[in-house]
Amino acid sequence: MLAMTVVPGQPDSAAATEREEPAPADGDVLVQGLAVGICGTDHEVVAGAHGAPPADRSDLVIGHESLGRVLAAPADSGLREGDLVVGIVRRPDDCDCCRAGLWDYCRTGDYVERGIKGADGYGAQRWRVPARFAVRLADSLATTGVLLEPTTVVAKAWEQIDLIQARVPSQPDPVALITGAGPIGLLAALLAVQRGYDTHVYDRVSDGPKPQLVADLGATYHSGELADLKLAPDAVVEATGVGALVFAISEMTAPNAAICLTGISSGTRDIAVGADELNARMVMGNDAIVGSVNANRSHYEQAATALGNADVRWLERLISRRVPVASWPDALTRQPDDVKVVVDLS
Repeated sequence: MLAMTVVPGQPDSAAATEREEPAPADGDVLVQGLAVGICGTDHEVVAGAHGAPPADRSDLVIGHESLGRVLAAPADSGLREGDLVVGIVRRPDDCDCCRAGLWDYCRTGDYVERGIKGADGYGAQRWRVPARFAVRLADSLATTGVLLEPTTVVAKAWEQIDLIQARVPSQPDPVALITGAGPIGLLAALLAVQRGYDTHVYDRVSDGPKPQLVADLGATYHSGELADLKLAPDAVVEATGVGALVFAISEMTAPNAAICLTGISSGTRDIAVGADELNARMVMGNDAIVGSVNANRSHYEQAATALGNADVRWLERLISRRVPVASWPDALTRQPDDVKVVVDLS
């Protein structure tokens, strides 16, 4: 079978290679791979800046945004042949959070992540997974279920915001601001609209597919200078990783606002910050900033519900290109109108 492989630490080693069938020890559920999404983490692994292979090898099967159909599963697994499934990415270690099923809050960092750190991913024509790490999807998501994993990221982000905003009575017309209109930002906007927020999305681009995707959600798209937005958001999901935006956002929020950071800064930008002013503003406004990374099973289930309630035609438009697995390195070459690029494993 064909698989998407890289050698972590060796730039430009991406290749489609023949691999043996997955070993039963990898999991009791055998899955026919359908698709794998490409994200920034994959680009970092391919560039040699991130990632680690299994302990006994130098190469790694990449791919953590998965979608497949069950070929075989134990009778007591709750799965059956033909079910549409996604594999969970992270495998817990033995800390108290991991033992409680909250591996996204791992205290030690000694977890394993399929396709990223210490274990082969889902970028193969067949893969195995333990039943407890497989999430079943509605068959209506056969073409778009590959978006589930990135949706888990924003499901967790919105869970954090919901917990913070439970401090105060709900407002009739809450305002949400999403910074960044990549897949994470657009999916965060989807969940904001589903929650009833007056939703605004900010990105630097002014053309291409993103403004229309936002408009078709019933949200408002903005480009230009963030400071020019006449908004006072109650909730913010920051999905760019640009540190300067965090401080700019903190200057415009409504009282009692919640800001959730999901992007990671890859650079070393230095900016001048009025630290005392920021401190006073956060304290006097009862504002809260929280970081959010990864997802546990509950977030996969929340994400499956959110995608199931979305317009599948809108979800399909998030997928800009589908690249055959035999030429999957082509998916790494960014094109101007790309939103989400997917590798077809069939």
